[in-house]
Amino acid sequence: MGSRTLWIIFGIIGFGLLMLLINHNSGETFGLPNDRFASALYLGVWGAVVAAAVVGSGQKFGEMARNALIWLIAILILCTVYVYRFELQEIGTRLAGGLMPGTPISRVSNEGHSEVILTKGLGGHFQAKADINGQRISMMIDTGASNIALSYSDAQRIGLDIASLNFVQPVVTANGRAMAAPTTLPEISVGNIKRYDVPASVLESGKLSESLLGMSFLGTLSSFHMRRDELVLRD
Repeated sequence: MGSRTLWIIFGIIGFGLLMLLINHNSGETFGLPNDRFASALYLGVWGAVVAAAVVGSGQKFGEMARNALIWLIAILILCTVYVYRFELQEIGTRLAGGLMPGTPISRVSNEGHSEVILTKGLGGHFQAKADINGQRISMMIDTGASNIALSYSDAQRIGLDIASLNFVQPVVTANGRAMAAPTTLPEISVGNIKRYDVPASVLESGKLSESLLGMSFLGTLSSFHMRRDELVLRD
């Protein structure tokens, strides 16, 4: 069995595994139930191994036995990963959130609800990277804030017309009293959860170090709850 053939079969295994992981929520891969697709992939790989062994029958028995053992191990790894796909997804979610706090991890719950998982940052606060007007903004989750509160710099970054805003709302921040301007965000999304025409406020320059994701967004969710070091937002 040549090295080229080995790489081709490894590629088939890797592609099949990737498809199973991507489509595990939908339950189907290329029109087949995932269990049947996994079985077909298993048989197909074994068929490729046997065919390659027959074609390369001129090889020594020891080399053929070694190649067969390599494929047996690869197939066992593939089956193991598929069987424990949900546990591995959970590990991947926690790893991604731990390495990049605030990165929204989107998934679909067993009941079919869209969910976003956020991991607690080093400062002990939950943060979310939200997309507003095509810009990625880092925001702190604040259930005590009635509205989304944007810092002056973030408001400029997402393209709001600052000159047209009226700073008429008195607010209290960590930096003391300030004035805020009411506005409406045409669209905001956190992961796969999207909302339109969401009330928000823009604070005066220098009065807010980080934008806040408040109840004008959180209050539209069906639920949000903390689980260990994770915050689960459910649409």
